[in-house]
Amino acid sequence: MSALAAEASGVDLLYVAVPACHADVAKQCSLNVQAHPFIGDDLAKKDVAPLLELLATIDCAVIGPGIARTDASLRALKDLVAAAPCPLVLDASALQPWTFDCIAHKHAVLTPHAGEWERMGLSPVDFAAAAERCGVTILAKGVIDHIATPDGSVIDVTGGNPGLTVGGTGDALAGVIAGLIAQRMDPVDAAHLASQTIKRAGDELAKEYGYAYGTRRVIDRIPIVLHSLCLDCS
Repeated sequence: MSALAAEASGVDLLYVAVPACHADVAKQCSLNVQAHPFIGDDLAKKDVAPLLELLATIDCAVIGPGIARTDASLRALKDLVAAAPCPLVLDASALQPWTFDCIAHKHAVLTPHAGEWERMGLSPVDFAAAAERCGVTILAKGVIDHIATPDGSVIDVTGGNPGLTVGGTGDALAGVIAGLIAQRMDPVDAAHLASQTIKRAGDELAKEYGYAYGTRRVIDRIPIVLHSLCLDCS
């Protein structure tokens, strides 16, 4: 979902690192996908070095969605995040108690929902201070998205509806953020525009389908909404 959303934001080449058992499926998602399978069916320590080589060649990476939460996979994930040489968008399994130690003052955006924020060991009221302390951007997802910036300010984004609570919409949000950063947008601006895009897409789709529109329709709507939002700003 993240890769397809990044593609919908305007990215042309998608490098998708997936478990070996999913590589063939990933290749069929888009002609722009280049699959990089793990050595096995879960992320492991032996995958870290080749993945770091891949990350050194790209403009931005989403890390976390789809990664197993076994002890071995989480240790490998921590090593990968800590050493990653490119801008990062961290979601899902990459949001752990150790995350802030690994990404302090990196070019990074974190996208936790309430449960992930709790897993990281922090209260939602702390997110602005955490963003300023670590020099990163944090998009705290919810009915209202709260975007905390490295300078300590907070941007609120309203909109959206219950249809956006289905699985995959958070992955899509992370993909749009990464896609915009890859196209040289500032991380704060990318998080803000991506949040607006996903929420407006959900609101437009709800008028046609009610709340049962699903994540794939949200992704298909991304180019239209991005175009509209950019026209609004021009």
